[in-house]
Amino acid sequence: MREDIKPGAIFPDFELPDHTNTKRKLSLLQGEDPMVLMLGRGIYCPKDRNQLHQLVKFSAQCDVGFTRMVTINCDDLRLINDLRLGVGAHWPFLYDQEKIIMNDLGIHEYTDTLNHVMIPHTFVLEPGLKIHKIYNGYWYWGRPSTAELHQDLRAISMKYRPDFKIDTPEMRAKWESGDRKDFYPYGKTWEQVFIRMAGEVEKF
Repeated sequence: MREDIKPGAIFPDFELPDHTNTKRKLSLLQGEDPMVLMLGRGIYCPKDRNQLHQLVKFSAQCDVGFTRMVTINCDDLRLINDLRLGVGAHWPFLYDQEKIIMNDLGIHEYTDTLNHVMIPHTFVLEPGLKIHKIYNGYWYWGRPSTAELHQDLRAISMKYRPDFKIDTPEMRAKWESGDRKDFYPYGKTWEQVFIRMAGEVEKF
């Protein structure tokens, strides 16, 4: 892994095609929310599939917690869709046949001389693609449990959601005065929030 890719740094804003073959930038997929980014080996890896099955269950919590999820591997368009449909995921899957991320981050899994894929990693990102936590998933137990992701996302929410703790006199006074800028959705309309949740990020 590149030395500069560490907690506190900004993750590169890669632009790759998604499962509909539409190019997507990570920053636009994230918006202003936390994000769980899984870099995987691909459809052939049983460890990836197991992790994705766990994330499918966890994704319902991410939806109500206004947290984005993205998966990237080096499969092609057909295989990325086979994997996404096979595990029952609904979030964006991006594919990197040119191995841009693998080469840029220096995460070539050199012990796999057959598939030439990247070492699996899971990144938990704060708004602005800021790296909060990195999990190295070469061995399955290096991958985060959903309980660990819950703790990470709680810490990020406490840091970035000004209304995380609303039971203070200050927050109550803001609400009663009509000052709602520190209350979700922070100046956006609910229509904008739900459109983004539906994946129509190009409108923002």
